[in-house]
Amino acid sequence: MPAKARSPNDYDSQDEANTELLEKLKHLDRRAEAVESGGGICSRSSACWQSLKWKSALNHIGLLVSLSIYCGVGGLIFRHLERPAEVARLTQLKDVVKTQRERFMSTILNNTEVNNLNELLAFELAKYEAAVQQAAEGGLLIVADKDFPEPYERWSILQAVFFSSTVLTTIGYGNIVPVTISGRVFCICFALVGIPFTLTVIADWGRLFASAVSVFGTHMPTKPKFTNFIGKTWFYAILAVGFLGVYLAAGAGLLLLWEDDWTFFDGFYFCFITMTTIGFGDLVPKKPNYMLLCTLYILIGLALTSTIIELVRRQYATSWAKLQELSGPMAETLRRLGETAGTGLDYATLQKVLTVSMPKWNSNKKSEHNSDIAALEAITNAILKEVKEAQNSKPKVLQIVIYESSV
Repeated sequence: MPAKARSPNDYDSQDEANTELLEKLKHLDRRAEAVESGGGICSRSSACWQSLKWKSALNHIGLLVSLSIYCGVGGLIFRHLERPAEVARLTQLKDVVKTQRERFMSTILNNTEVNNLNELLAFELAKYEAAVQQAAEGGLLIVADKDFPEPYERWSILQAVFFSSTVLTTIGYGNIVPVTISGRVFCICFALVGIPFTLTVIADWGRLFASAVSVFGTHMPTKPKFTNFIGKTWFYAILAVGFLGVYLAAGAGLLLLWEDDWTFFDGFYFCFITMTTIGFGDLVPKKPNYMLLCTLYILIGLALTSTIIELVRRQYATSWAKLQELSGPMAETLRRLGETAGTGLDYATLQKVLTVSMPKWNSNKKSEHNSDIAALEAITNAILKEVKEAQNSKPKVLQIVIYESSV
């Protein structure tokens, strides 16, 4: 049969449909090529993942190096502002001590025949003692043969950098402080910018250490049996606390080598007071040779302290999530348990106990999650049954009523 001739309108509509179909096919081909080329790139380069890891490591190191540079520059500025005033203050104290010493000696040598010599000597001696006490509190050694020297330079470069680190970490020992107006104004501006920056760096390294502790705990060949009872998160927190104790002990050992008059407990006490940012200032290192190392030790220790805080926060978040999951049949079972047990059982307390001691499940595995919930409900029902049996086993009271009837 001869084919039927098609009108021009039919040709136009079919051509348009074919063209649209071809465009869609070309678009799918381009997407497929893009996926294949992307997959090829990713499969070709395990170096892509390595570069990402290096980039992440450089970000962490870059933050720490930036904070160190900021701290060093701040220390140099503090020294420039405070050192001249410190030199002038010490010079004045020296002059006062020398003057009072010479007057006291002159009083002894030139007034031997005065009737009130004892009173005069007592007066001059009191003035000399006051000058000596002021000089000693100001930081001078009372050694006249050496011209009352300064035992160590308070605003040396290393001491100034160490001071700037105590400002940034909010420790504030108080052994050296700015006394000039310009130094105090700069301290305010330096702290306003530096403290948030320092907290950012500490939080960043704290998260890094927390992740490292978690990875270490995950890849441990054998885990202690008590982790099944306390949960992995608490196990990581205890592991971090133990590592922090070792870190404090290591710092105490180094301080014992550097500070001649310190004991091991003094060093451990100083490290703990520093890492918790209490900073009493009763014990402060005085050897300037290792101040930079001490500053780095403090920054890493603060990051470890924030690690413990982060791990404990994760545990609280996990416990709260589990508490939120106690809904539906489980919560109703607990309420029935509280109502049946009477006033002797606190529902809220029991719910809290079950939340803390609840076995840890993996939320990614639905079956295991449901089985754990079912196990908890079975335990609770068993407790409810025991409470009912205990109540039923109580001795029953028989009440006999005797009355008269007209029958």
